[in-house]
Amino acid sequence: MSPLVATLWLINVTLDTGGQLAFKAAASDPRAGDGAARWRHMASRPWLWLGLLAYALHLLSWIAFLSLVDLSQGMLLASINMVAIMIGGRLLFREKFTPLRVAGILLVSAGVAIVGTGG
Repeated sequence: MSPLVATLWLINVTLDTGGQLAFKAAASDPRAGDGAARWRHMASRPWLWLGLLAYALHLLSWIAFLSLVDLSQGMLLASINMVAIMIGGRLLFREKFTPLRVAGILLVSAGVAIVGTGG
């Protein structure tokens, strides 16, 4: 993997993870209320807009990344995003790691390591 591809991959993982965590922060505010009031509250919070910005930049980095790798390789490498998001959810939102989730993290990480090394 070239340094440019690795850099774009890391940017992609960071932006996707950051966007998902920002959306979770916007959606999990206990003061949000219900229905339309919830959506208005979320729209007034910076987390929603940070998530949208991260997703817009993620799209650009994803296109740049895919221009340099095969789609099949790119999709497999992007699987690590799920692992990063799960770890972020655990650290920031105290979400639980069940044995099955840990097994999933290990399997996805092993798959990404195999694909990343050219296997």
